[in-house]
Amino acid sequence: MEATLNEKAATLLSVNNIEVVYDHVILVLKGVSLEVPEGGIVALLGANGAGKTTTLKSISNLLMAERGDITKGTIEFRGESIQGLSANQLVKRGVIQVMEGRRCFEHLTVEENLLTGAFTRTDGASSIRADLELVYGYFPRLKDRRKRGATDDSSGAGFDGSAENDTA
Repeated sequence: MEATLNEKAATLLSVNNIEVVYDHVILVLKGVSLEVPEGGIVALLGANGAGKTTTLKSISNLLMAERGDITKGTIEFRGESIQGLSANQLVKRGVIQVMEGRRCFEHLTVEENLLTGAFTRTDGASSIRADLELVYGYFPRLKDRRKRGATDDSSGAGFDGSAENDTA
């Protein structure tokens, strides 16, 4: 049954009025709220220094590495608080931050890099293989390069997307 325009999709992620402080004194976020509906996409837009990365690090609980702390507000995933969970607990729940800079594991092949995302999955190899084929459907060049080293492309185009002349 298709949802009508009046029906609201279930909330997948909810960030409610968070405040983030670095080094116990530097207020970097105040009153940030957002909701991501199930199956939806939300974009964080803003100038450099506006707090986009800090917001994402708040959700993925990576602030402590930079002496940051959420001092107010709540963050919920599927209706449950995720504040204070470790990175591995968040990954098992499906909360993953893909860091900027197109980083990858250089010593692994393209396919091995993709499979690292399935490390905590428990739904079996056939489901993982089906999802990998779905990714290849979206990005056919990855399938062509799946056995190459992540940065081993003779055209200069590695998995990290750093090519200037990507002709393959």
